[in-house]
Amino acid sequence: MTTSHRSVRVERESEGRYVAHNGRGGSLRFGNSDDEFSPVELLLAAIGGCTAIDTDVATSRRTEPDEFTVTVSGDKVSDKEAGNRMENLTVTFTVRFPEGAQGDAARAILPRTVALSHDKLCTVSRTIEHGTPVRMVIE
Repeated sequence: MTTSHRSVRVERESEGRYVAHNGRGGSLRFGNSDDEFSPVELLLAAIGGCTAIDTDVATSRRTEPDEFTVTVSGDKVSDKEAGNRMENLTVTFTVRFPEGAQGDAARAILPRTVALSHDKLCTVSRTIEHGTPVRMVIE
């Protein structure tokens, strides 16, 4: 087992608007207005993005897809007793490859690569399924 530390810094821009920064210089705006991603949508995007990357790396070695879309959905539960959470998370792959031997090869490994991402590789969905505790600290 190996461990490597990851972090992001979230800064408030204005009421309900934030920017997340990573150590490589990337930034992502989000918030609670209609034209931005919400934190829950970012969670869904992180699940979809993680498993999309895992799957795309393996399948695109065979051929470029004609279509590659990952949709992540679920139910947001507001529960006064147990707290808010997401349930019934579903990741749906819509992937199409060109006809021919290379497309056939990519289609053949698609189920295995999706399963491998789910079972071993996707850090985001594995963390959620594992139920890793989150510790809050005030400096």
